[in-house]
Amino acid sequence: MPFVRFDELRVFKAAEMFADEIWSVVNGWDTFAKLTIGKQLVRSADSIGANIAEGSGR
Repeated sequence: MPFVRFDELRVFKAAEMFADEIWSVVNGWDTFAKLTIGKQLVRSADSIGANIAEGSGR
């Protein structure tokens, strides 16, 4: 099976699109919501792609 870079995987591209959408949604929230649940939600969404990238080298 040929080696495929993680940034070429459909699942990674989907994770990037998902994280971008979450950022857009949270950006429209008021300050309190951004600082409480918004931060956690954005970090969680961003970590999906990071976990795929990290796992691809194993």
